[in-house]
Amino acid sequence: MSLLLPSGALCNKKESPGIFTESRGSTEIYRAGQYKIGVMIKIRSLIFISLILILNGCNSGSVNKGDAADIQTGGAVADISFAEYEHDFGKVTEGEKIAYVFSFVNKGPGDLVINSASTTCGCTVTKYNRNPIPAGGGGSLEVVFDTSARNGLQSKTVSVKSNSKTEIVILKITAEVISKQ
Repeated sequence: MSLLLPSGALCNKKESPGIFTESRGSTEIYRAGQYKIGVMIKIRSLIFISLILILNGCNSGSVNKGDAADIQTGGAVADISFAEYEHDFGKVTEGEKIAYVFSFVNKGPGDLVINSASTTCGCTVTKYNRNPIPAGGGGSLEVVFDTSARNGLQSKTVSVKSNSKTEIVILKITAEVISKQ
């Protein structure tokens, strides 16, 4: 039996079995290599497409500040304005719970919605109305500070997040806590 090798030479299986086996082996290796390359290309393409879909999906739910105000107020933008942005309690005794009420006005044409009022410490809590405040209307935000286990000069901040054109407003309270003796 004679075979035609890739080089174009004829090979007799009985006369030179080594050449036939070697030629056949390299053809199988060549085909296996082509298969692996094809699989690698498909995997890379799948990873690339998945990455594009993931990155595109991350931006699909984002809303810019103007859009958030438009959704909540029908297009008019609120403008929050506090009467004071800082309050000093002075000297207080350790263990007291002290409170201050910050008042504000909505100076914008749209309804004002306070989304959150977060504090820098668990010792400070806030209380506020979560209902929309119409243009020209006012409201208040109470900040309560528990001085238990505190000593010395204390400074706490409250981040007020809303649909106002100034999206985040920082309020600050300070107190000098004197230890019980």
